[in-house]
Amino acid sequence: MKKNLKYNAVWLLIAALAYAFIYVLYVTGVITPFTEYTLITIGINIMLALGLNLIIGFSGQFSLGHAGFMAIGAYSAAIMSVKYPTMGGFLSGILLGIVLSGIVALLVGIPTLRLTGDYLAIATLGISEIIRIIIINMKEITNGPAGIFGIPPMVNWSMVFGFVVIVTLIIVNFIHSGPGRATMAIREDEIAAESMGVNTTKYKVIAFIIGAVTASVAGAIYSSYVQTIAPKDFGFMKSIDILIIVVFGGIGSVTGTFISAIVLGILNMFLQDAGALRMIIYALALIIIMIFKPGGLLGTWEFSVKKLFNKKEDKSNASIER
Repeated sequence: MKKNLKYNAVWLLIAALAYAFIYVLYVTGVITPFTEYTLITIGINIMLALGLNLIIGFSGQFSLGHAGFMAIGAYSAAIMSVKYPTMGGFLSGILLGIVLSGIVALLVGIPTLRLTGDYLAIATLGISEIIRIIIINMKEITNGPAGIFGIPPMVNWSMVFGFVVIVTLIIVNFIHSGPGRATMAIREDEIAAESMGVNTTKYKVIAFIIGAVTASVAGAIYSSYVQTIAPKDFGFMKSIDILIIVVFGGIGSVTGTFISAIVLGILNMFLQDAGALRMIIYALALIIIMIFKPGGLLGTWEFSVKKLFNKKEDKSNASIER
């Protein structure tokens, strides 16, 4: 317990240094409104990809329904923010999205997570589309296909940074907890895990719920930042965009997710002026990476504070023995 607190304190220190570095870039004018948009987009993508990586990379379940849970969070925050244009209204919208996405993930996860592979991917994709169709048909609440306009802007880069830190700590601590290790055991061999007494459905559903909740939070932040949302923003391609970040960085690597989101975000920024060629260049870059690094940029490699501490302890023990 004390060691976990120590590791979390180190991570918070690293986050504080990163925040100070970004703040200096703002003060010195290095970060412009255009680059700020890229920075916030990267933060939102990190939260989305971390949740999906927990489902795909650590629990071994192939999901294509992430955009649906993002839509729940986006519309919950948008509706509450428009009705109550205060920070309290926005935060209550985030909480509403967390509750709704958690309930939907629970109700959907119990029957669908018994499936595997392509069948699970198709099932989760269908769920995402059902959520989107429900949003389109709830015209009195969601304004139907036209979407919601004039959402009060409550988000800035500091808030996004804070949410990224919170989401990262939750997911990393879950991975290194008892339920997290059980979840990874299911990924490695579900039959063997079940034979050892692991409740496979329970832990897969827990991972699915956490991933859905993080997607909801990211969707809420997205809606407040762009100030305009529509059902078409949360279609099949949105789930694919998130999946690309996970695969590009390395399935099962939190560090890879961060690097992938940053690299792809910067690449998109520099390709803005390329027009129609932007998506071609973007796709070619992904194809080249997948050919030469099929496991992603980092594979399953992880930067770990724990390993650094263990190395120092090993060195000190060796010096004492000498």
